[in-house]
Amino acid sequence: MTPKPVSLGLQGGGTYGAFTWGVLDRLLDEEAFRFDSLSGSSSGAVNAVVLADGYAEGGDRRGAQAALRRFWTTLGTLASVSPMQRTPLDRLAGNWTMEHSPAYQMLEMLGALAGPVMETALSLNPLRNLLSSLVNFERVRHCEELELFVAATNVRTGTGRIFRRAELDVQKVLASACLPTVFAAVEVEGESYWDGSYVANPPLAPLVERPPRDLIVVQNNPVARARMPRSMADISNRSNEIAFNISFVREISTLQYVNGLPDESRGAQMAFAPMRLHLISGTDTLGSYDISSKFNPELAFLNHLHDCGVAAAESWLREHGSSVGVRSTMDTTPVFFADQALRA
Repeated sequence: MTPKPVSLGLQGGGTYGAFTWGVLDRLLDEEAFRFDSLSGSSSGAVNAVVLADGYAEGGDRRGAQAALRRFWTTLGTLASVSPMQRTPLDRLAGNWTMEHSPAYQMLEMLGALAGPVMETALSLNPLRNLLSSLVNFERVRHCEELELFVAATNVRTGTGRIFRRAELDVQKVLASACLPTVFAAVEVEGESYWDGSYVANPPLAPLVERPPRDLIVVQNNPVARARMPRSMADISNRSNEIAFNISFVREISTLQYVNGLPDESRGAQMAFAPMRLHLISGTDTLGSYDISSKFNPELAFLNHLHDCGVAAAESWLREHGSSVGVRSTMDTTPVFFADQALRA
């Protein structure tokens, strides 16, 4: 049987990107699907380039899985010597929260007082060294089996920019993953950029340009939360989370109900072709965690999120896998009625 071509849209959401790792790990086992295009913002962009690097290495699906595991395992291992740690009490209680961590509170406090406007030792994104050492960007740029689209937000103009596979490097991925309350803006070609999730989380317009096909969106950025923010750090992170969902809800609404993209997203040359939409969401679980857990890089938590992603993908494949290539299966509850999904 000829594999069915599928596009993947990968959301960003801090360390919740490990949930997407789990989803990808399971989907890469499906020989019935052929993934030929991925889009992502922030941690979704990181997952996309890491997958492409492993895929291009000659390992195909297994190489992609190995590269993803290497990246997230290395991140979790390095986190064991980071000041960003759960308190002993939280560990004993089994909570994934970082709200009692002095380093977490200090990070947000420094951002509010001084603002990470200039790159300093404190405002440098630790992903730079990790990506530089684990990802061969020249190999990614020449991975013709996959097309990649990475979003970033231009600070000066407030508009989005899509970086394509052939131009990707570590600087452009860091631009997509630059949370402005934590990291200094990333300069690319004379312009400063912030997190791509402000304008597209994930960017779906480039995927709509491609021939009629199936689009699977992996949602790990909760629309609704079980608890109100309880500190200035939590308020800052929740406001970012809400902002990151605005463009996502808008694009899904347009694709689902208006049968096309808005003119400013589509562009004059993009001919719209209806797509079969699918959603693998973990936000019913992730939305029940404390929002500070998005900053928890502990290996045990990353592995837990990975397992949640595998389970979510397994459930989706069991219920909807046979519909790929046939019809849309998107359940819009986690997008438009997220509070209902959270209470279910």
